[in-house]
Amino acid sequence: MKVMIVTDAWEPQVNGVVRTLKNTTRELIALGHQVELLTPLEFRTVPCPTYPEIRLSLMPRRHLRKRIDAFGPDAIHVATEGPLGLAARRYAIDHDLPFTTAYHTRFPEYVQARFGIPLEATYRFLRWFHKPSLAVMAPTPVVKTDLEKFGFTNVVLWTRGVDLDIFRPMESKVLNTARPIFLYVGRVAVEKNVEAFLKLDLPGSKWVCGEGPALAELKSRYPQANYLGVLSQPELAKVYAAADVFVFPSRTDTFGLVLLEALACGTPVAAYPVTGPIDVLGTGGAGSMNEDLREACLEALKIDRVTARAWAERFSWTAASEQFASHLKPRSHTAMQESGAAA
Repeated sequence: MKVMIVTDAWEPQVNGVVRTLKNTTRELIALGHQVELLTPLEFRTVPCPTYPEIRLSLMPRRHLRKRIDAFGPDAIHVATEGPLGLAARRYAIDHDLPFTTAYHTRFPEYVQARFGIPLEATYRFLRWFHKPSLAVMAPTPVVKTDLEKFGFTNVVLWTRGVDLDIFRPMESKVLNTARPIFLYVGRVAVEKNVEAFLKLDLPGSKWVCGEGPALAELKSRYPQANYLGVLSQPELAKVYAAADVFVFPSRTDTFGLVLLEALACGTPVAAYPVTGPIDVLGTGGAGSMNEDLREACLEALKIDRVTARAWAERFSWTAASEQFASHLKPRSHTAMQESGAAA
């Protein structure tokens, strides 16, 4: 099957969406599919307000049409709701082509946290965007249920995985500070609730790995913490393995790939009992969830690293990508060509 994936989220961004699409593309190709990605790297872009690392494509419709026509995909997947996603959605509707979409992040909650825009206003836009999609892929049962409560009717599950070869238990002393070591990895932004971690009264030391718009302020307010910036995956694996507890303070993530990465390195997780941790950690005993995040951190110290790794081994990118492919709505090359000729 020839699959075209259209995404506004791509390099130089370092986040769960980009990592998910990269791993899914790799696995789909390994499964015998032909995959092409249409990303902002092919367009003139401008930085997104308050998030300059996110690039917004300018007037993408003409080039997008040429790329889709030239590739002639059997299936189109629109990964994001940005300028490229909007242009791909319009193309598919205009050419009467079936397509799928995905719900990667709690965008309405992020917009509310940043700009105070009511949730219902943003969900109204999302319902409009995803309504023509034949399948909206959500990462967890909780997210699927939440979307259905907001009026989505075409939601299916597409889970996530972890690279168990890169992220694995190992001897690592890259975090050379007082123990126990509590670690946060991810975007440093208001919606990630990183401050809830940094202000905790915990023994040992705290480490933050990642960048984002809130980094400068948090560094000035919490100078006693250690900040590593963005790391490659092999470097990140060493950091996970050196930590005693991975702390996930977000209340708005839909999944949280970093949870699986930490567990795969044998590092137990402390989190709030919210969407993401509830689905990833389940009842496997690999993490501690508590509305008192400090208590969750201290309880996680008691969890055996073997238990954490064993739970992560339940998740694979191959299985996740097979699930993704099963939701695609392929159309024959002939039908695609006829559609293009009719236009």
